[in-house]
Amino acid sequence: MAPRHTPGRVVLVGGGPGDPDLLTVRALRHLRSADVVVADRLGPTSVLDDLPLRVEIIDVGKAPGRHAMSQERIDELIVERARRGQVVVRLKGGDPFVLGRGGEEVLACRDAGVEVEVVPGISSALAVPALAGVPSTHRGVVGAVHVTHGHEPLTATATSAVVTGEATLVVLMGVARLAEHAASLLAAGAAPSTPVAVVESGSTPDERVTRAPLSQVAAVAAQIGVRSPAVVVVGAVAAEGFLDARALVEAVA
Repeated sequence: MAPRHTPGRVVLVGGGPGDPDLLTVRALRHLRSADVVVADRLGPTSVLDDLPLRVEIIDVGKAPGRHAMSQERIDELIVERARRGQVVVRLKGGDPFVLGRGGEEVLACRDAGVEVEVVPGISSALAVPALAGVPSTHRGVVGAVHVTHGHEPLTATATSAVVTGEATLVVLMGVARLAEHAASLLAAGAAPSTPVAVVESGSTPDERVTRAPLSQVAAVAAQIGVRSPAVVVVGAVAAEGFLDARALVEAVA
């Protein structure tokens, strides 16, 4: 594509958890007016099929054990295309600033003198559990939520949230280390009966919810073949039937 006569720019778009209906109006407007879309594997990738034919699509999606493109190269790519005078939409799953490395991409653009805008998206950390009937907080039961990633051992703060019950723990990208995380929580004093819900492919037709107590969740997940992408929710709100009237009375009591 020939360079524009106007300066290019980058728009970081949060695409939400996967269902294209959960894209914001602003996000869709930017996608339709882009010259090039640099897209992650997660998020509403089906919407790309409906974009104008002139829009170039570049897949930089990451999967467990496979990175199509390093983060450093992605940063270079969006800056390079913007400098050609193109409008670059960086489509990311969830929200760019919730464990999405969006801040790094903003810094790369600003360091290069490239105009950059951020369009927030519906974060998978809250939306995926909600769509599966799992509230992150509930008055009288838990009033806070702690969001973390599952690539490393749980921090002391994340562990304390579960042991004390003061916050719901939400783990993104936590399937690979689910057994390790469950064992560490139990070793720290978390109740073996603590409810856990694992929501696979949330908001999509392939969504599946697996519930089990903390002491059994790793074995249950392995038995049925739980796979990423998935959101892991640990705490009272993850219990089966939590939003049933009787279950709520018992939880509050």
